Amino acid sequence: MTPLFDRDGWIWHDGEWLAWRDARTHMLTHSLHYGMGCFEGVRAYAGPRGTHLFRVAEHTRRLLDSAHALDIPLSYDDETLIQAQRQCLARNGLSSAYLKPTVYLGAEGLGLRAKGLTTHVMISAWDLGDYISPEAAAIGLRALTSSWARHHVNISLCRAKTNGHYVNSMLALNTAVKAGFDETIMLDPEGYVAEASAANVFLLRDGVLHTPEVTSCLQGITRDSVIHLARDVLGIEVQERRITRDELYIADEAFVTGTAAEILPLRELDGRHTGGRAGAPAVGEPIAADSVTARLQRLYRDVTRGQPGPATEAFGEWLTPV
Repeated sequence: MTPLFDRDGWIWHDGEWLAWRDARTHMLTHSLHYGMGCFEGVRAYAGPRGTHLFRVAEHTRRLLDSAHALDIPLSYDDETLIQAQRQCLARNGLSSAYLKPTVYLGAEGLGLRAKGLTTHVMISAWDLGDYISPEAAAIGLRALTSSWARHHVNISLCRAKTNGHYVNSMLALNTAVKAGFDETIMLDPEGYVAEASAANVFLLRDGVLHTPEVTSCLQGITRDSVIHLARDVLGIEVQERRITRDELYIADEAFVTGTAAEILPLRELDGRHTGGRAGAPAVGEPIAADSVTARLQRLYRDVTRGQPGPATEAFGEWLTPV
């Protein structure tokens, strides 16, 4: 794989375009030392009517909300940042891509007071390729419940997509991967299910879809999309509430959602085969085509790519043409 720094292309930085290889920052940049910053992951898809950004308005609003919650001043508004993301795709000749708008603090000084620092914004975009193999999307993930707890609401800003938060996620995921698993499920400080390392969690039980309430987990945009698709297109009841790990053990179906991952089945947690008592496929077999997970996967794929169908008819406003 070509290193990210060794590419042709352009990066938007503080309103100007930098050649990809010339995009550099100082080693004393404040955010490098303290993790104070925020970012978004945005997807662009090629569809029948050309390239478009998916829910870019919602992602951009969350970026600005995150900066505000962190008390980082920004001089750019939503429309400026949305236009920059559109231009980033065009300048780089990308039709399907992952974009990462990022807010960070400069190198004028170090220290916890973070005074007198400039605020910088950059937007990069690249072809994500197959983030998850088709096999993983069909068969699902093996996960381990983490011993690392997710942040408490009074320890950090759980609604902000903050750079430093992901140390917590990486500790949890690396522990699971070293133990031979694909993913981890993190609990909140009170022992309830929060989220995966970088994805929200859903379970299906007796025809009702359940997902943790937004307290110690990120208010995911893919999570919100799935809730709308389930309720408004499939007519499935969705409950946002506290969930215990053993509810995932006995779920009829379970899956995780995120911008990069989209919708991925959770086929095993802590050695328990999810849906095993409900006649789920054997380990290694794809999920059933008529399962709620598979139906949501198809709907999400259709709407993100602007394919004709009920999802795009209902939520075509989620697509911003480039």
